[in-house]
Amino acid sequence: MKYLKIIFFLIAFQLSAQQGGMWIPSLLEGMNETEMQSLGSKLTAKDIYDINNSSLKDAIGHFNGGCTSEVISPKGLILTNHHCGFSQIQSHSSLENDYLKDGFWAMSLDEELPNNGLFVEFIVSIHDVSNQVLAGLNDTMTETEKQSQISKNGNGILKDWTKEVWQDVKLKSFFKGNQYFLFVTERFEDIRLVGAPPTSIGKFGSDTDNWVFPRHTGDFSLFRIYADANNRPATYSKDNKPYKPKHFLPISLDGIEEGDFTMVFGFPGTTDEYLPAVAIEHITQEYNPTNIAIREAALKVIDAKMKTSDDVRIKYASKQARIANAWKKWIGENLGIKKSNAVAKRREFEATFTKALKEQGMEDTYGNILPEFDRLYKDFSAINIKRRNFIEVFFITNELMNMTIRAYQMENSQDLEAAIESMRNRLKGIHKNYDVTVDKGVFKAVMPFYTKTVDASIYDTTAFTNLDSALKLLEGEPSDVLEKLNNDSAYKYAKPMIEEFYRDINAEFQQKNEPITALQTTYMTALMKVLPEERYFPDANSTLRVTYGQVRGYSPRDAVYYNPVSYLDGVIEKYVPGDYEFDVPQKLIDLYDAKDYGQYADANGKVPVCFLGTNHTTGGNSGSPAIDAEGNLIGLNFDRVWEGTMSDMNYDPEICRNIMVDLRYVLFIVDKYAGAKHLIDEMKLVHPKK
Repeated sequence: MKYLKIIFFLIAFQLSAQQGGMWIPSLLEGMNETEMQSLGSKLTAKDIYDINNSSLKDAIGHFNGGCTSEVISPKGLILTNHHCGFSQIQSHSSLENDYLKDGFWAMSLDEELPNNGLFVEFIVSIHDVSNQVLAGLNDTMTETEKQSQISKNGNGILKDWTKEVWQDVKLKSFFKGNQYFLFVTERFEDIRLVGAPPTSIGKFGSDTDNWVFPRHTGDFSLFRIYADANNRPATYSKDNKPYKPKHFLPISLDGIEEGDFTMVFGFPGTTDEYLPAVAIEHITQEYNPTNIAIREAALKVIDAKMKTSDDVRIKYASKQARIANAWKKWIGENLGIKKSNAVAKRREFEATFTKALKEQGMEDTYGNILPEFDRLYKDFSAINIKRRNFIEVFFITNELMNMTIRAYQMENSQDLEAAIESMRNRLKGIHKNYDVTVDKGVFKAVMPFYTKTVDASIYDTTAFTNLDSALKLLEGEPSDVLEKLNNDSAYKYAKPMIEEFYRDINAEFQQKNEPITALQTTYMTALMKVLPEERYFPDANSTLRVTYGQVRGYSPRDAVYYNPVSYLDGVIEKYVPGDYEFDVPQKLIDLYDAKDYGQYADANGKVPVCFLGTNHTTGGNSGSPAIDAEGNLIGLNFDRVWEGTMSDMNYDPEICRNIMVDLRYVLFIVDKYAGAKHLIDEMKLVHPKK
């Protein structure tokens, strides 16, 4: 019986170690290190994060502020997702050189393509500065006074922090403002495109397969970091040299099997794991549905046009992907919350919290929190929805409305001449990938979601739909520009709605959101005091995090089970010649027919494409490395299962899975499909299981 108890304890401990969490890499010693090792990891906390010696964190780069990348060679070669590098691939594409359709592979350093504005940022060190930031705060202060004191303290810390001239420092809030960390960073700004598969590989399955398993997408692209003569960050120069990293990730050719340890290391964007039940209810039942409807209407127009025109396909590829990604994610999020009964479970947790308050005599201090959340959200929901609907229509889906709101911002700028010049550049950027027919169709589809007054005739008379006429609108003295602007049909149509947004809608949103934010901070404080035995990790905030788990399949519905690995066979099974989402390049078909897989097949002679893990990921983890028990690269994170997208609010180990490209598929495409063997030769390929 004694031994059975030990076994049950170990099983329970192992399962508890898979319950999610995005952990700060500088704080892994102790419980996290023990949990990782119980799941099969052979890594120590210092192997992962060490400021005095080379460690895994030195290979992990924040890719353009929105994705993750990792260094995979001693020559600064970096790997990220195809969708993370999509806008750069698109910017280099034309009808003559269609890198979206055909792919791109630089066969030498001279052929690698620079990308204006693209950067990769590394974390040098992480420091807990909570005491300094929170110094001087007291309970008598208003929320505004507290934030003012925090800003004052934080600015002082940033100003006085010792760093190298090429480094920067950032301050980030954790646990809803209960803790603060300072990050010393290095940003590299000469990043060149090295390789990208065609979209028929890099985006195989497109919207149909997005957020869904089994997945068969080779979602990867390759870039290279360049540095100055001293191996330090520098802007683009033909004299720059490939960066020599402090650490790069070896790549395992032994692959994965169910139960293997996996660690995802990256920069997750945003989560809200500690929301009250009323907030989850509002988001999934009120907030998400209206935004889903707006994006769905826009996508119907864009998708139809992209399928009939290569010119439109190239212009709108990146925009379509951006709009579609969140649209389908929100649908899956709603499904997952419903399937997991998340709202009811959160209310059960809140009942436990309330009971603990009574038992500990803390009702007077924290007993008002949950009733106050109910009151605040009841008052907040309508303005939150209206504000977001405006953002969806004016900022996200319709480009003419986007141009008018940018023009409004220009008109109200304190430095009008500089704002006019900035507007010129913005218009040039928009019109590089603009089609008036598509945009007019989107306008007619989405505008009824925001206003009953829909006037598509403005497209026939406005200056904004043609670049030359739009730029002429900005010619002359500033006073002349404003006069012409206010006589433009599209601007006259949009301006009253834009003014209402800034004057009333956004102002009301800020006024009603502020107490919710403050109460969320108090709630976080209360949870950690009243229920100290619970596991708490800070919400994602685009800072470097570690999440660990194992390779696992899952069951999304009754009588349905997904194995954790998909194969190239599935690509061929899904193949539909000429289809926008499921076409397959002939060369890939030929390689499959000939079984010409090189060293990249598994023990069964098949090429793995994607696999599942229990790692807790979110947006920003796109491009994150999946690392094995010994610190080798085995996969490239790029997605989650559809129902599991709810993990941003409610991680459930039964449902939530992240999806990763198997690195053997990446290498297979680079080597056998692209013939870029010189890139393989740069990498360090290992066999940790042999």
